[in-house]
Amino acid sequence: MRDVSKLAGVSTMTVSRVLADPSIVAPDTRERVMRAVDQLGYVPDLVAGSLSSRRTNFVGLILPTLTNSNFADTAQGLAEALGQSYQLLIGYTLYQAGEEERLVRSLLARRPQGIVVAGTLHTASTRRMLTNAGIPVVEIWDAPSAPLDRAVGFSNFEAGRAAARHLLSLGLRHIAAIGSEAEGDMRDARGEARLQGFAAVLREEGIETGLILRHGSAPVSYAHGAAAMKLLLRDRPEVEGVFAVSDGSAFGALMECRRQGIDVPGRISLMGFGDFELGRECEPAISTIRVDAKGIGKETGQLLRELFEGRGADRPPSIDLGIEVVPRGTTAAPRHRSNPTI
Repeated sequence: MRDVSKLAGVSTMTVSRVLADPSIVAPDTRERVMRAVDQLGYVPDLVAGSLSSRRTNFVGLILPTLTNSNFADTAQGLAEALGQSYQLLIGYTLYQAGEEERLVRSLLARRPQGIVVAGTLHTASTRRMLTNAGIPVVEIWDAPSAPLDRAVGFSNFEAGRAAARHLLSLGLRHIAAIGSEAEGDMRDARGEARLQGFAAVLREEGIETGLILRHGSAPVSYAHGAAAMKLLLRDRPEVEGVFAVSDGSAFGALMECRRQGIDVPGRISLMGFGDFELGRECEPAISTIRVDAKGIGKETGQLLRELFEGRGADRPPSIDLGIEVVPRGTTAAPRHRSNPTI
């Protein structure tokens, strides 16, 4: 750092400030310092810096999977909101509670400034570690009334309710939903909450819930949707509408309908969740429940910055960004038919 300060003609304190938070240093000074850093090939010793300052300037992010584009959007939004002052260290659980516990323990050993974790269903050990960590903890992709610390997301239960109400509003009565089933400690708690919200509306309307199918293990996929739809069409040929807990699964269901020559939405209405790009661009485009995936990341990053700076105390513990029903080409009122067959 002394070599950088000498070459740039500034103090070592200024070099330290440029590397820690470039936004607080005048642009011309910042440019001189960064030119010197580049010329000398200087890499700061962040471990030594964190030992003296007790600030590691990294945030741990734990996601269920890295293959879901919505989770990728959330990570991007979080990184953008945190800015260059903080770095993300990302781990994924593949929907396994035990793996989440291992990741939380590993991250806390590296003293992050904060931890962001998808969901609110944790093992008892994970809850203890996060509660006792003494750092900001933000649970995302849900909006619980009593989070561990803070939460940013939406109600998955209400997302399922909204899907059921949309299908019912079309005049459909034989409606189904497809999601995954729990397998050991591998479970999609958010998808299950959507199924439960969906079922709650059906019960309120006096409609059977026997068409709600839990099939296969998390995470759901194109293949999952196709397999689940095939089972529904075989066992419950009266089905008129289907809600899949993910647009990926809905796409697989749509492809299975095409393979069997079933008109969507003329014979069966189909909707998903997540507003994936795939669902917007396929034909017909998939009706869906939209959530602001990137917005969840941005709001979380802004909240963390406020908490790191000693602000944000007046923020509500749980921030609900809401959901939106987006009707597209795969849902429509049923055509009249006296005895539907497959």
